[in-house]
Amino acid sequence: MIICCGEALIDMVRADIPGRGDGFLPFPGGSPFNTAVAIGRLGVPVCFMGKFSTDFFGEILTKRLKDNRVAADLLIRSPRNSTLAFVKLSKGKEPQYVFYTEGTADRSLDIEDLPQKLPADTHCIVFGSISMTMEPISNTIEVFILRENALQGQGKDAPVISFDPNIRPFMIQDKKAYIKSFEKWISASTIAKISAADFEFIYPGLEIEKALQKILAMGPRLVITTLGAKGAMALLRRNDGSITRASAPVVELPVLDTIGAGDTFHGAFLAWLEKKEKMSRSALANLTEQELYAALFFANKAASLVCSRQGAEPPTLREVERLRSTAQKAPAQKAPAKKAVAKAGPAKNAAVKKAPVKTAPAKPKTAGTAKTAPAKSKTAGAVKTAPAKSKTVGVAKTVLAKPKTAGAAKTAPAKPKTTGAVKTAPVTKPLKGKKS
Repeated sequence: MIICCGEALIDMVRADIPGRGDGFLPFPGGSPFNTAVAIGRLGVPVCFMGKFSTDFFGEILTKRLKDNRVAADLLIRSPRNSTLAFVKLSKGKEPQYVFYTEGTADRSLDIEDLPQKLPADTHCIVFGSISMTMEPISNTIEVFILRENALQGQGKDAPVISFDPNIRPFMIQDKKAYIKSFEKWISASTIAKISAADFEFIYPGLEIEKALQKILAMGPRLVITTLGAKGAMALLRRNDGSITRASAPVVELPVLDTIGAGDTFHGAFLAWLEKKEKMSRSALANLTEQELYAALFFANKAASLVCSRQGAEPPTLREVERLRSTAQKAPAQKAPAKKAVAKAGPAKNAAVKKAPVKTAPAKPKTAGTAKTAPAKSKTAGAVKTAPAKSKTVGVAKTVLAKPKTAGAAKTAPAKPKTTGAVKTAPVTKPLKGKKS
């Protein structure tokens, strides 16, 4: 089981209300909350640890967990109000947020609220995001992860601890103090999932490869960075000090918005590890490059699917598995990795040639190309593919099993038992940006 802890809030998203003008619609959210929902939808046991209000917003949050098979055994209710985050999405701009957190239920999680002992089947703890910028919840979660991480030094089985800072600069009052705490949390983590935008805030100007190595040297077993349309990259430190690198592409889907993309990526990556029985500190140290690639690509597919929808609506396991790539290719087996060298460049995927996809012409269903919202994402999203017969690096063209073909489908004259080539309409190129 995976435990997600931290903030749970209501995103008040600006919308055009017919006949009324601008308004705001409530949606349950919060980074660790969204991650828990993503894990639950993928069929992996998950529990949320935190404090919800007894107000009607708290009821919305509670129902969302129940509807997505997220256990609430570690949930505490409070008469305090729910946290609200007003969100304004503007064309070509980053989302704008206004948070109302003072004295709210989720941020009031205190040390006395922590369980004395976790369920025996707990394999992983997820933490991070804005909950680590507010008190007393920040101190409470820090005490919690340090306590659980210390089990390793006591000769006991410690759970995997996965950290996603999901940095919101406007929530950080003292950057120097935050970075000091950030590095303490990194040192207590087994997995660190950090976006390129997060790195730019923490270590501005530092190349991604060097930033990854800097984080890895602090103690984590695995560090992952999401690179928007360029996919995701990971560095794994083995017991002998050698480093295994892997990178995986995003998939080709239209983008509506990027809310919850990073949270979905994180949840899907952890769900893959849990499903494959790799969610332990010893198993992580022995992941092969092929397995690391598979986990990254699975997470990229889930994140791409959530970007093709409005709001943080993670996909189910069936939806992720149906999303297949005609050019997917795992890295070839290599000789044992050499000792880590600072000058080592980022891994590159082998170039692949895309082949035309054939389908039976019998009354095919076609669907128009979805309109793409201009919201930027720093997490896995859609990418623009090269023209047919060209070679691309690290980009996978995808199709859904029994899909409705995107764009206008051009088929051969209707004849029985014949196939025709489907010419797929070009996918709108999304903008890169920060994840939500």
